Amino acid sequence: MKNIKSALLTTVFILSLFSKTFAQEKVIIDQVVAVVGNSAILKSDLFNQQRQMESQGITFGSNPQCELLDEMLYQKLLFNQAVIDSIEVSDQQVEQILERRLRFFIQQIGSREQLEAYYGKTIEELKDEFRPLIREQELSQMMEAQITRNIRVTPSEVRSFFNNLHPDSIPTVESETELAQIVIKPPVEQEEIAETKRRLNEIRERIIQGESFSTMAILYSEDPGSARRGGELGFYGRGDLYPEFEATAFGLRPGEISEIIETQAGYHIIQMIERRGEQINVRHILIQPKISPLQLSKARNKLDSIRRLIINEELTFAEAALKFSDDPGKVNGGIMINPFTNTTRFKNDEIDQNLFFVIDRLEKGEISSPVPMMTEEGKQAFRIVKVNNRIDAHVASLDGDYDFIQQLALNKKKMKAVQDWIKRRIGNTFISINENYLNCDFSIQWTDRVAQAPR
Repeated sequence: MKNIKSALLTTVFILSLFSKTFAQEKVIIDQVVAVVGNSAILKSDLFNQQRQMESQGITFGSNPQCELLDEMLYQKLLFNQAVIDSIEVSDQQVEQILERRLRFFIQQIGSREQLEAYYGKTIEELKDEFRPLIREQELSQMMEAQITRNIRVTPSEVRSFFNNLHPDSIPTVESETELAQIVIKPPVEQEEIAETKRRLNEIRERIIQGESFSTMAILYSEDPGSARRGGELGFYGRGDLYPEFEATAFGLRPGEISEIIETQAGYHIIQMIERRGEQINVRHILIQPKISPLQLSKARNKLDSIRRLIINEELTFAEAALKFSDDPGKVNGGIMINPFTNTTRFKNDEIDQNLFFVIDRLEKGEISSPVPMMTEEGKQAFRIVKVNNRIDAHVASLDGDYDFIQQLALNKKKMKAVQDWIKRRIGNTFISINENYLNCDFSIQWTDRVAQAPR
């Protein structure tokens, strides 16, 4: 899709949450620019997207609004088909994505309080604003994944793709870094666990005595996604929730309240709302035991000692990772896997910013001092990180960058499949474009069969 990639647009869509300029500058006369199925694209959508992407240093051609509309029409077409095909994204998935992205930006700005003060909105108001957008994005991505799920490339196709590239078109591989880590997750002290259970038992007794579970969840639950809804999770099937949570929840009768259960997230009580066959809708209250400053200090000191053992050559990094690390990657020498590419190489912008500032100063083979981090469960931990390798920017070669070339060939084949799908779908989908945009040089011929939208 021209110069703007779907994944990039999706990312920047979320970044609209974090542009102070646009939070303050909202004076724009709105109008419908296009309609795809039942979804409209507004002029304000294009305006905000353009400004936000420009603020991220993304450049456009001579007509940025046409480029953006081209991509947004595609996203809306995917979303429209996802709705028709009854593709679903769970409330839990939406909340997890929302929480993950919020955590990232809170880390960038400093704290939840600073984020709220900076944008003049509470965290809950920000979530309410972007929850529907994330759902739409996820459905669009799921639809695109379904279109391309069976696309593969053979080694001969990869070689053919590379050999057919003009010498001037062979891409440059950005500088990349290969990393390994040893993670220490501080334990929660037994006194804190006991206090957490005491608080949760007290809440449970108040509910049994007649107080509202929903009200208690709003007041006390530490699950930010469900607390605002009175602890309600929505309908889930088997395999969608933590195993311990699920095992208890499926055994409850409507209105029944569970005993305290423990999961990776913390400690819960659950109330059954409704069961429909193998799907349940429950409320829960989550309280997470806090890690004490003493345990955090112990974790940091332990990593300092481990680092000295490695530097003094009493253990290799891989041996220390296997012996001490709390990360699953310890069995592979602590090697970090890039979640964006599923490879061991990280581009600079794919490394957590706080970590990047640490490892950017390290030479190949050096090990960082203990660095604070947040686990996938949102808990505090520490890690030391080794720079295993640095790969300078270079012109791609088939021998040295096969995975990179393979991905390019696969992307080209997927794009062809998507373009074929679009051509089939636009003939069966209502698409209306405002007359002011009919002369846009779209990469997809949206205007071949579209109606003219009202001005």
